[in-house]
This record gives sequence, structure tokens and C-alpha cells, in this order.
Amino acid sequence: MFERANKTVTVWLFVVVALVALMVVVGGYVRLARAGLSIVEWNPVTGVIPPLTEEAWHTEFAKYQQTPEFQIVNPTMTLDGYKRIFYLEWAHRLIARLAGLVVVLPLIYFLWRGIIPWRRSGIYLLIAALFAFQGFLGWYMVASGLVDRPHVSHFRLTIHLLTALTLLGLALWTALDRIYGASAAGRRRASGPGIGVLAIIVLQIAYGGLVAGLEAGHVSNTWPLMAGALVPPGLLAVAGSWLESLLEAPMTVHFVHRWLAFVVLAVALWSYVRHPAGAGSVARQVRAAALLLVAVIAVQIALGIGVVLFGVPIWLALSHQAVALAMFVVAVYLNHRLASTAGSKA
Repeated sequence: MFERANKTVTVWLFVVVALVALMVVVGGYVRLARAGLSIVEWNPVTGVIPPLTEEAWHTEFAKYQQTPEFQIVNPTMTLDGYKRIFYLEWAHRLIARLAGLVVVLPLIYFLWRGIIPWRRSGIYLLIAALFAFQGFLGWYMVASGLVDRPHVSHFRLTIHLLTALTLLGLALWTALDRIYGASAAGRRRASGPGIGVLAIIVLQIAYGGLVAGLEAGHVSNTWPLMAGALVPPGLLAVAGSWLESLLEAPMTVHFVHRWLAFVVLAVALWSYVRHPAGAGSVARQVRAAALLLVAVIAVQIALGIGVVLFGVPIWLALSHQAVALAMFVVAVYLNHRLASTAGSKA
């Protein structure tokens, strides 16, 4: 009975991982469809029900007409056009609410029945709290596009994305701990190659968030050249200082994201070479995870080049985003297996 309950908690954690990944991809679709700013208020409870009458629709549309997006980007939009983007964002928020229930209700049950002891509940409560915090961050991001510009802050979008990665990684690591067993010593010692690979992947995904927020994917539709050059001149002076250029200039951000991908691939290859095949199941798991990571990164680079060459089509951009999540998941798994290796040597 206890073993079955223990497996149920593990399955729940993997469901949380899948829900976070789904929300990231759905959020990407809503953003690419320019529907994310269609609902101008955050009503966690009453917002579950969309407008039901023509009068209610006109009221919502009038609110949207006061936003910069309508006034600058969509001044000719009709009520029917508004309904289309409204329903996309409404569905996005509804999925988030339902996902929140899937996270919170089972956790309450596990704690109530003692399946998760209170003395070990900290990590699970943190997962639930982070999920709720993601909802707040989502609105904080949307709010930045409702005042004086028709798009959200690329910094807030990237913070929202990185928080999702943190939540996904935490839930995945906890699930892997339940499958393989936790290794405190291993976690302390796995601070070398595995952490380096994971860190540069997170940096690359963060730059992907900046690219998305700045719509920097549209600044060049050629590869490997940008603006007719391999390295366009003045990349570190476009926005004033070198730091502002690295974080706020679309051309520079695009350039960094484009070529950092190959640094990520090189680091992953180094990790694979550094961990040759050895005896034991953990060593084989490390080797397989390192090889899989190289393969996923190669696919991701190919998708990224395709996104550039074909002008950021939605389906290809979403595939690129989904594979980025797969890349992060494999990197977390690799780190967990490396931690077990280090723990066994401690």
C-alpha cells in the first residue's frame, strides 16, 4: 500500500513537470499569436467565465481598445477579431488554473494522509508556492504591455521563463530522487562539469527569452551572415553601453543567442567525452544522458537556423521552444546521475 502511494507521488511530480512544459509552450503560442495582451484585467476567480452576452463582449473590447496594442498594432480590429485572440488568452489562463488545481489538490491529499510526511514537505510546498508565483509573474509580465507600449517587457518575460525552468527542474529532481534515491553527498560534489553544462543551457534559454521579448528573431533572415556580415559592426555599441547592448539591442541579443548555441554544443560534447563508458548502471546512464544531450542540442540548433531562414513561422518557433525544454530536462537528468556517481565515490 505504501509503495503504491509512493509511486503515486512520483507520478504526480512528473505530471507537474509535464504541466509546466505545457504551459511554457502554450504561452509561447499565445505570444506568437499576439493574444497575450487581449485580457486587460487579472481576475483569478471571476475570469474563469468568458463574456456571455454581446454587451459583455463590447465592454471587454472597449477595455482592449484603450491599450497600446490596439491603438498602435490593431487599430482596425473588429469585435470578431478580438474574440479570437481573447479566447486564446482565456484558454491559456484556464489551463493555468486547472494546472494549479492538479498541483495543489493532490499535495493537500498527500499531506493529509501522511503519504508525504510534514517533516519532509518543504520541497513539495516550495513547488506549489512556485507554481502560484508563476501565476503572479504572468500577470506582472502582461501588465508591462498595457501602459505605454504594445508588447511586454522582455526582462519580465525572461524572468517568467526562468522561474518556470526552476519549477520544472525542482519537480524533476525531486521525482528522480524518489526513483533513484537522494544523495546529499553527491549533490554537494556534482558542482563541476554537469553544473557547467546546465548553467550554459540556462543562459542560452534566457537569451531565447530575450529574443522572444524583443522580437529579435525578425532582425535577420539569413544564416550564418547577419546584415551581410558574420559579425555585424558595432554590436556592443548599438544601445549605448556594452551591457545595454547585450541585454536590450535586438541585433546583439540575436547574435549572442545564435552563436552561444554552438558553445552549448561544444560544452555538451566535452561532457560526453569526459565521461567514457564504464562499468555499472549509473555510469551507463551518465554516458547515455550525455550523448542524448548532444543529440538534442544538435536538433535545437537545426531548428533555430530554420526559424531564422523561414521568418519565424509559429509551428517552427514552438518546436524550437519545446526542444529547448527537452534540452533542459536532459541536462537536469544528467546532473542527477552525475550526483549519484559523485555520491557513490564519497
